[in-house]
Amino acid sequence: MTTVKGIGTDIVKISRVEELISRYGDRFLKRLFLPAEINYCQPKKRPAIHFAARFAAKEAMLKALGTGLSQGISWKDMEVCRQPGAAPEFSFSGRVAELCRKRGITGSLISLSHEQEFALAFVIITGDP
Repeated sequence: MTTVKGIGTDIVKISRVEELISRYGDRFLKRLFLPAEINYCQPKKRPAIHFAARFAAKEAMLKALGTGLSQGISWKDMEVCRQPGAAPEFSFSGRVAELCRKRGITGSLISLSHEQEFALAFVIITGDP
């Protein structure tokens, strides 16, 4: 039986992400996102919407874990993956993968949404009782 190990949610103002991309460009993107995430978002008509949703997902994951960016966790330890026709999902590496193993976390569910000004993410992490 799988149990809920944590939940997290976050909301991001899309214009804030647009401003950060405009001001810092690739330096901002490469600090927070992995190449596959950048390659997914960049070709979109309004890339900041998709970057904002992924940023919100990473923030929501940190809340679900209850760690924030402490304990050696990096933004790039979490990758939001998206296969055509499938729901988004996380791939973990580094310190986040290590914490998940230690805590018996075996899966995650992500819901991403955006509308006009805001992007929202909701994350549930699951695992063994």
